[in-house]
Amino acid sequence: MIPFLLYLLHQKLQTKTGMTMKKILIAEDNKLILDTVVFKLQKDGYEVVRAVNGKECLECLQSGSYDLLITDLFMPYISGHEIISAVRSEMKSDLPILVLSAAGAEETVLKAFELGADDYMIKPFSLSELSIRVRKILASRN
Repeated sequence: MIPFLLYLLHQKLQTKTGMTMKKILIAEDNKLILDTVVFKLQKDGYEVVRAVNGKECLECLQSGSYDLLITDLFMPYISGHEIISAVRSEMKSDLPILVLSAAGAEETVLKAFELGADDYMIKPFSLSELSIRVRKILASRN
């Protein structure tokens, strides 16, 4: 009930200030990480949509419009690399993509960038740093 009331309050503030809420899609199969990132980004004033695996992420991308995609690389059904490739090659989208992954091997990071990721953070990561990177990515797209 409380999150819904916060949503309504935020919508009212948006209407008064004329601001539009940025919409972020997060694809992450680890529930604790997903809940933590969603909480932080909502606190920062973003509308956040969750996807718990790669298949769900692609379905969200095909049915909605987002200002940023944050994705893990290793998820059930469809990997983050496949998602990045689909966004850039099949959907021909310039949607900003931030990767959050425990995989820090150079070839994994480079592959994500080669496929079209805009930024990459290695888990564990700082929520404050995530907020700054999200804000910078979204500001650069305005």
